[in-house]
Amino acid sequence: MAAVWAAAFPVVSSLGPHRVWGASACVGYLCAAVAVLSRCSLGRAVSVWIAGIGAVLVPLVVLVLTGGAQSEVGVVERAGLLTVRQGTPYLADPQAVVEVTPYLPGMALFGLPGAVVADGWEPLRYLGDARLWCAAAFLGCLWAAGRVLGGRARPRGTGQLVGAALIASPVVALPLAVSGVDLPLTGLLCLALALAARHRPVAAGLALALACSLKWTAWPALAVVAALLAHRAGLGAALRGTGVAVAGTVLAVLPSALLAPGPLVEQVFAFPTGRGEWETPAASPLPGRLLADLGPFGWYAAMTLLAAGGVAVAVSLWVRPPAGLVPAADRLAVGLCTAFLLAPAGRFGYLALPVLLSVWARLAEAPSRVAPARSRVVAAGSAARPVLVGGDR
Repeated sequence: MAAVWAAAFPVVSSLGPHRVWGASACVGYLCAAVAVLSRCSLGRAVSVWIAGIGAVLVPLVVLVLTGGAQSEVGVVERAGLLTVRQGTPYLADPQAVVEVTPYLPGMALFGLPGAVVADGWEPLRYLGDARLWCAAAFLGCLWAAGRVLGGRARPRGTGQLVGAALIASPVVALPLAVSGVDLPLTGLLCLALALAARHRPVAAGLALALACSLKWTAWPALAVVAALLAHRAGLGAALRGTGVAVAGTVLAVLPSALLAPGPLVEQVFAFPTGRGEWETPAASPLPGRLLADLGPFGWYAAMTLLAAGGVAVAVSLWVRPPAGLVPAADRLAVGLCTAFLLAPAGRFGYLALPVLLSVWARLAEAPSRVAPARSRVVAAGSAARPVLVGGDR
């Protein structure tokens, strides 16, 4: 299925980076399928690494070396350069849509390496590609989340194999190779949920602050993490975590808000919702976009439905707060899906974020669900038969 999906990109996509990824990933997934069907004892492990090479490593290297990328990669790199030069990532008077920065100031961090090596040795400039640093942040967050949750119930090496399979899947491999800007946000949300599930409100708040300073689409996670902390660790923990998250976000955004309040509001909030001077390229035919295309009445209808969806999710958190990592990730995924579907502008690709959250949570929590069941079986077996001194034969 993954090979078929990848094979469609060279045929239907008008974006060069997508076609490159599709051709390479299709070959990788087909070779991985052959490895799985083989009788080799290491077939599954080999297939995962083959898929990763074909769907992640090869297209990423090719695109970085050739300069092929979605436009947002250049936007992030320019944001880093502008932050170094003027203290804010926003141009006062953008002359084209590619000069608009629709991200909060934290995203400029991933453009700073490019600003540092911009005038350096030519081969060193490749290290300034924002995708590499977005990928590093994403992988680092997943690793940290795994450490927080623990994975002792899995056989040795299984956790790494499952993680590699997730990264090699199309939902991660495609954005990692062609864009990557949503991956740090996803990784930080996973880390925040993991920390909240393990009763660590301050650390969860710090992870949320970093996520919320990248894109305002992370803000719904504040309510979900607060509900999870309140259920697992009490109201005080929820207030501490939320307070740290809000304070950290304000500190990250405040300098740009003071230096360039107009450009920040125009580019970060008006532009993505279809109310800016420039038309956003995020124009997939989702319900909110179709309503907005009907005119002002349709735009207000889409915003009303969006607000109603947010209220419904908030009420569900109050009435039935999530009790663990998986329910919390699912509730956040529902909220994000509602936002992406009903927003006046959006892309189908945005839906990869909630899908990844739900899938990751289930993979990450699998050990903690397996261990108690296994220990109960051992305990039941021990209780059912006497223990003989010197060994039970």
